[in-house]
Amino acid sequence: MNQRQAKVGIFGIGLAAYWPQFEGLKPRLESYQKRIETRLCEFGAELISAGLVDDASAAKAAGDLFAKENVDFIVCYVGTYATSSQVLPAVQRRNAPVLILNLQPVPALDYIATDTAEWLANCCACCVPEIANAFARSQIQFNVVTGLLSVTTGYAQKYYERAWAEIEDWVKAATVMRSVAYSRIGFLGHTYPGMLDMYTDPTMIHAQLHSHIELLEMDDLEARVKAVTASEIADKISEIKTTFDIAEPGLDKISQSVTPEALDWTARVAVGLDKLVTDFDLQGLTYYYRGLNGNIFEELGASVIVGNSLLTARGIPASGEGDLKTCLSMMIMDRFDAGGSYTEFYALDFNEDFILMGHDGPGHVAISDQKPVLRGLGLYHGKRGFGISVEFKVKTGPITILGMTQTAEGRLKMIAAEGESIAGDTMQIGNTNSRLKFDSEPDAFFNAWCMEGPTHHCALGVGHQLSRLRKLSRLSGIELVEIK
Repeated sequence: MNQRQAKVGIFGIGLAAYWPQFEGLKPRLESYQKRIETRLCEFGAELISAGLVDDASAAKAAGDLFAKENVDFIVCYVGTYATSSQVLPAVQRRNAPVLILNLQPVPALDYIATDTAEWLANCCACCVPEIANAFARSQIQFNVVTGLLSVTTGYAQKYYERAWAEIEDWVKAATVMRSVAYSRIGFLGHTYPGMLDMYTDPTMIHAQLHSHIELLEMDDLEARVKAVTASEIADKISEIKTTFDIAEPGLDKISQSVTPEALDWTARVAVGLDKLVTDFDLQGLTYYYRGLNGNIFEELGASVIVGNSLLTARGIPASGEGDLKTCLSMMIMDRFDAGGSYTEFYALDFNEDFILMGHDGPGHVAISDQKPVLRGLGLYHGKRGFGISVEFKVKTGPITILGMTQTAEGRLKMIAAEGESIAGDTMQIGNTNSRLKFDSEPDAFFNAWCMEGPTHHCALGVGHQLSRLRKLSRLSGIELVEIK
């Protein structure tokens, strides 16, 4: 629902002088390009093809096409040798990042039996350095993927698999970049007072990621909650009971029962949140509001956890405490099909060398290890109000954490690390919390993470996502620091 297709421009290249000299070479290269275009579409790209470009005028026409279609990045398929002067115009008009594909049709030539025509049908590598030089001097961002065009057998198969995995990652990264750029993120209330790391200039987000930030009032939510019907509440309670187990009071002195009245009110607020998202066409939401002396805004602010967890699970990330940057991290992870749960550092375990990470408030229940739990809380630590909270841990296996911060110069910066979610006990306090192991020991990892000037929140997602995050960084121009 919230994912947008990447618009990918593609053109193949060859030298017009070859066509009358070597019969059948051009259609052969065009057939190779068609195979590449088919694979790109299978990866989810909306393809804008300029066909085979073999002279400077055709390159200019291709460039005009890519500019007109506002493509996210451009694929240059090197079929055979072509001069760089007939390649550069195809990418200058749009000035989008370029992916140069150096995909050889066969693993190796039969050197004794190969004639000039056959060599030219396989000499993809010949002009790639020349093209790279022209792009570099013209300040065109480019990347190169080298490997095999077709499936083969034996040792060389790895070059096919590796190249096409890279190409798929580029398409996925472009898809995420476009999704973020076209997103509308609601900012409901304000940032938690005093959390200086989270104060964010919305104009910076507009400028650097192109996302739209919609400033919302608590009145916007209140009006929609008041308008919720009894049947809508009943349907939402059914959804909540299907999604969550309900916990009995635990050892924590603030733990309480989930009463029918509390569940009814939580469901009403969840429906109001659904309406808020629909009415303002939101693809993300960040929120916080203190309220006072049990007034309606305090009651609303204390009752959004369940509704926002359901929103997050269906691809509308909701971050608490008014943390806009982490909402963006959550969106990025979600659009990579990795989830993206609102998370912070809880504790370091020096006996078993893992880090406990989680947060109060909403989580991405779609990546839970088991059915998530609703727990009644008599108070929210550090916040006003009381109500129902969500408790779960992320499924075991590979994970990635992604933080979004900003530099002293006002540039956004991503910080990421890959690790593993491991089994074991976690706290039963109505919070998300998971045991995470990283490549380095907890002290070294934590120090390295902090040295990058992060916010104290991040997005926790499943799977190892650094390969795709690197490509998103290249495409978007947002710096990525990897903690290893």
